[in-house]
Amino acid sequence: MQIEDITSQYCGLGLWGARAREVLEQVCDADLSDTAFPYFRARRLALGVLEVLALRVSYVGELGWEIYVPTECGAALWDLLWAAGRTSGMIALGGGAFDSLRLEKGYRLWGADIHGDYNPYEAGLGWAVKLEKGDFQGREELLRIRNRGIQRQLCCMTLDDSGAAVLGREPIRAEDRILGHVTSANYGYSVGKYIIYGYLPCTYAAVGSRVEVEYFGRSYSATVAREPLYDPEGLQLGRCR
Repeated sequence: MQIEDITSQYCGLGLWGARAREVLEQVCDADLSDTAFPYFRARRLALGVLEVLALRVSYVGELGWEIYVPTECGAALWDLLWAAGRTSGMIALGGGAFDSLRLEKGYRLWGADIHGDYNPYEAGLGWAVKLEKGDFQGREELLRIRNRGIQRQLCCMTLDDSGAAVLGREPIRAEDRILGHVTSANYGYSVGKYIIYGYLPCTYAAVGSRVEVEYFGRSYSATVAREPLYDPEGLQLGRCR
């Protein structure tokens, strides 16, 4: 077996939003219903003259697909989708909107909310650990962690002052004790709240717990919230029909 890094050979676009299926159907004859193309599945599709790999996944909490083509076809894919989406009100959004939407949905960001210093159970990703699938690297350590329990937990918090804002890495405090730091922060426009994430001791992780975030010498109060803040039932990811 040989493994080859082909990352630079492909580019991808995210087509996300309530009318994503409507846009994609304009350039594709395949059945894109939930039955034929369920969430977390991948299929090869023909979009016009382009053959693409479409992943039914969304990092912004809405219906959508990630669509991959060879790098040299990237501009053609953009033009095709852009033309199809204009009548549906499609707009181009950048990293700021992407970050805000994923925080509303509680999606973790590698290098910020999750990295090698935290284990999956602390990060709220224990559901992704499949210990029963057989032996794999790290399985014994994950078993030990699960059996002994965790002491800290990644929590969703909202700032109580609607006009306050922080950027990330600020200390989180309670009772003159530093509990952790802000791993991600952004305003959630759909929920109308400023959202922060950070690891807290489990004794402070209960919904409704109050903490403070220190920002350039000022303290902003925050409340631990139940996550995800947006569409907790996941209905927007499907929009079955």
